[in-house]
Amino acid sequence: MVMTTKRWRVERPDEMLVKTFQKELGIPAISAKILAARGFDTIESARAFLNIDHQSTNDPFLMYGMQQAVDRIHQAINNDEKILVYGDYDADGITSTAVMMTVLRDLGANVEHKIPNRFTDGYGPSERLFREAHEQNFKLIITVDNGISGNHEVQVAKELGMDVIVTDHHEIGDELPPADVIIHPRHPEGEYPFGELAGVGVAFKVAHALYGEFPKHLLEFVAIGTIADLVPLLEENRYLVKQGILALQKSTRPSIKALCTVAGTKQNDITEETIGFGFGPRLNALGRLGDANPGVDFLLEENEASAATMASLLNDKNKERQGIVSDITEQAVAMVENIDEIRNSQVLVIAEEGWNPGVVGIVASRLVEKYYKPTIILCIDIEKGIAKGSARSIEGFNMYKELAKNRDILPAFGGHPMAAGMTLAMEDVDELRERLDIQARECLTEEDLIPILQVDIPLKIDEIDTDSIAEVRELAPFGMGFPKPMYGIEDEHIQSMRKIGANEDHLKMEIGQPDATIDAVGFHKGYLADELTYGINVSFAGDLQINEWNGRKKPQFMISDVRTDEWQLFDLRGIRQVARWLQTVPVEESTFIAFKPDTMQYYESLIPKKIMPYSEELSLEDVSPFVVLLDMPQDVQMLEDLLTNVKPTRIYAHFYIPDSHYFDGMPTREQFGWYYTFLNKRREFHLRQHLNDLAKHKGWSRDMLIFMTQVFFELGFVTIENGLAKIVEGAPKKQLSSANVYKTRAQQMDLEQTLLYAPYKDLRQWFDARLSAQTVSEEEQ
Repeated sequence: MVMTTKRWRVERPDEMLVKTFQKELGIPAISAKILAARGFDTIESARAFLNIDHQSTNDPFLMYGMQQAVDRIHQAINNDEKILVYGDYDADGITSTAVMMTVLRDLGANVEHKIPNRFTDGYGPSERLFREAHEQNFKLIITVDNGISGNHEVQVAKELGMDVIVTDHHEIGDELPPADVIIHPRHPEGEYPFGELAGVGVAFKVAHALYGEFPKHLLEFVAIGTIADLVPLLEENRYLVKQGILALQKSTRPSIKALCTVAGTKQNDITEETIGFGFGPRLNALGRLGDANPGVDFLLEENEASAATMASLLNDKNKERQGIVSDITEQAVAMVENIDEIRNSQVLVIAEEGWNPGVVGIVASRLVEKYYKPTIILCIDIEKGIAKGSARSIEGFNMYKELAKNRDILPAFGGHPMAAGMTLAMEDVDELRERLDIQARECLTEEDLIPILQVDIPLKIDEIDTDSIAEVRELAPFGMGFPKPMYGIEDEHIQSMRKIGANEDHLKMEIGQPDATIDAVGFHKGYLADELTYGINVSFAGDLQINEWNGRKKPQFMISDVRTDEWQLFDLRGIRQVARWLQTVPVEESTFIAFKPDTMQYYESLIPKKIMPYSEELSLEDVSPFVVLLDMPQDVQMLEDLLTNVKPTRIYAHFYIPDSHYFDGMPTREQFGWYYTFLNKRREFHLRQHLNDLAKHKGWSRDMLIFMTQVFFELGFVTIENGLAKIVEGAPKKQLSSANVYKTRAQQMDLEQTLLYAPYKDLRQWFDARLSAQTVSEEEQ
């Protein structure tokens, strides 16, 4: 059994619907399953999704206040008023600013941009910066990707005589800011058909309205900001991102080419994953560490050398950000491991002075991945006496609602069920941890604290080929609202398996049946080679890729997780070097069992764990589910009793035996007859002096002659005294097989044939028959 650390949640799309999609839409089974799993339940809805086009975009003037905003902006341009584009410090805010700056410059506006500093100004409108804008004679402020919650700051701007146009997509509060115009896809007085635009999407709609036509040249920015902001990639967002990715692949912008260089990707290979893991983090790094304004300048840079220099800066900042995240994560993990109050809490609340508030959300996510507990990471400001930070949660614990129960010590917080931000007095940190721990214990079960692996596309191997995998890309982009599939291949056999890589820490497998297999690779999963065996049903979760080597393309399964509910047999027979087979056994989790005292003595100094002698009383309480059988039992019943009592999930069969009789075999009746006749003629025979000579003369082993002598002695055919064997006159006839020494040898030979020298397949069948039998008897009870 492989004990996965995750709860597999396997969903199975409606088979009839899948077949209908295959037939009516002309798509392979994999694509049909994805559509069915993503909630498409009619041919019409699926076809519309597949054939998404420009009709999916909405008229920008459907947005409440759009005409008024356009009129005011044109007025400012015509009167040469100074316009300030006020953005946000994340990738969505940077791209939103770039979009708005581009359209206003194209229209001849007198425009500049400003992005607040996370550390000095905080998120959203800043009274200080708005007053500064007034001093610099700005007449119109256009916010992008922020402003909807800046009621006080907008009021200040208005009192100073400036006009304000808010363009935003964040949640609208109970009271709207007193701006001249608010452009928001979910404006309470509006009826815009799609409410899930990112900040850059809203800015793009304003640009569309200002240009009077669809601004294709801004789609690159829209794709980056939309993907980075994790909004649903459905309907209008989907079209904008899909077209934006195509635009990125062909873009002539120096900034895009430079981003590809530092991200290590070919421009024509850009996908949503390139943006999410390559472009977005580099733009976000600026705002996480300080001033994000250079990000806007970089995107708009027209000189290739300058763009390359600025991209290098972004890359350096991202590396710096990664280093800071690693350092804080390391410190936070150490606190969890070493401080009982933190470690034992169901909600990890960790605070420290000097941590960078720009990255604590990432650190919180890292700790959720490691411990799978709701986590809050806080930065303590000693001078202000506050702790400020971010929270990440798990399914079953609504972070926003649970924080809301503690308003008396949380003067400022906000967020949603899975993430939140907050500020509180530093002296209340321990109190918050204690309260949340109590709340979590009331709503979270033990199962809730096991991470979930959502397997939503179960596949058969014969459904997978390179053409089908390639066609899945037609469903892209994947992201929020339309997640990338997690494929499952269930109950297949391993045909081959080996560790790969310089340190053998990766895994290469061939899975399936002999007539239908697929290559599978598990990065950093080399350890599974010691946990999986052949001949059992194994299920795999992961991704599909096309592997191209020497011009040949093959499908390849990238393993994320593996599980099997079957017991497993690991064959350690015949490996004499203990160090060689011991490294494949999880020593601490295993029980080493010896049937013979001599075996215990032999292995006592070789195995770094106490060896347990076999006893009829051994039970589940005494033995772990992983059992190492060091030697052979005296009889098969001992082993069968052990299996019944212990019910192991893994059996490591070593079956050490110092002296095997199997290949010597049992002497034939003719051999016994010849030896008895020889002794009868001699009347007496000195074993110590002449046994070796007789063995050489006959070509028999010395052990065989000793064994036949022992049989004769036990049956009373000979006496032995001081090494001299003498024939007993008139001894009654007896069957050779009636001698105990004969029975013991025959029994040992049978055991060796069954356990020690049987092929792996036969040995597994032997164990399987006995383990299966006890399962049946339990069910019948």
